[in-house]
Amino acid sequence: MRDRLKSRLEISPERYAQVTLVALAALALIVLTGAGVRLTGSGLGCPDWPKCYGGNTPPLESHAVIEYGNRLLTGFVGIAVIAASVLAWFRRPYRWHLALFGALLPLGVIGQAILGALVVEYHLAPGLVMSHFILSMMLLDAAFALAWCSRYEPWQRRRSGDRFSVWAVRALIPLGQLTILAGTIATASGPHAGAHEGQLVHRFDFEGAGTLEWVVQRHAAIAAIYGVAAIAVWFLLRRPGADRRALRPLTLVIGLLALQGAIGGIQWALELPAGIVWAHVAVATGNWLAMLWTIASAGRLEPRGEASPAEPRDPGRQVPAAAGHA
Repeated sequence: MRDRLKSRLEISPERYAQVTLVALAALALIVLTGAGVRLTGSGLGCPDWPKCYGGNTPPLESHAVIEYGNRLLTGFVGIAVIAASVLAWFRRPYRWHLALFGALLPLGVIGQAILGALVVEYHLAPGLVMSHFILSMMLLDAAFALAWCSRYEPWQRRRSGDRFSVWAVRALIPLGQLTILAGTIATASGPHAGAHEGQLVHRFDFEGAGTLEWVVQRHAAIAAIYGVAAIAVWFLLRRPGADRRALRPLTLVIGLLALQGAIGGIQWALELPAGIVWAHVAVATGNWLAMLWTIASAGRLEPRGEASPAEPRDPGRQVPAAAGHA
């Protein structure tokens, strides 16, 4: 009986990979809806948690409906990440690191629920709202790692012998993270603190009335450095003999950075309309996912002094004859 139940619960690598993609998409979607809550001024649409004005359904008022809708979506996200976490134990062949990545997802969602309650309790304190967003991005990291690793068995993707290129790609990580952090500080200093008219919500004001402009200037400078560094790495990957596996996703990163810069300039010139700010957040989320794709594509490094074993190449990828790398 026990063996029969266990066999029924077993899941193929292909089906499990589909589950992880659903979890990743759900976590990306909740980032965008969460930004929508803030930008529509609905952060306190339901002043209590987990209920809304003491009831199980929100009143027919736009801010309450938007805020409560985001909470309901969190329920779907919870189901998706629990499925990805639990089914990792039943994937065959079993891989312990998938179970580890999977376990991080429900823990992160629980952390998000706790932070969400604190955000409401402390009336959208900027530090808590920033933490809420940053934890969302960390969850995307874990979900992407789970989805990517579930696509391949450990022996299917060869290691890279191009240490310079791999480390150059990895060096972009802190620049991307710093850009996101500066963006969250800019949002917490601006007009979209998450409250609607008549609600008092604190914003960052460490530079007085000029705080927003001060933060935006530094955010733009950091983003520019990130963009220039990404372009430099792109040319590095195109040098003779380089491992070019990360070239395509890095091209997407650069394109999205250019789009972000354009949107950022427009939103500043138009005095930060909510719709354009939301587009900026959406592109930022896509950019970070593209950066994770770039890092994953660059691959793991071949140990020093060891020859690369004869392993199957990635499906659909070609190896340049001159470079010997995909």
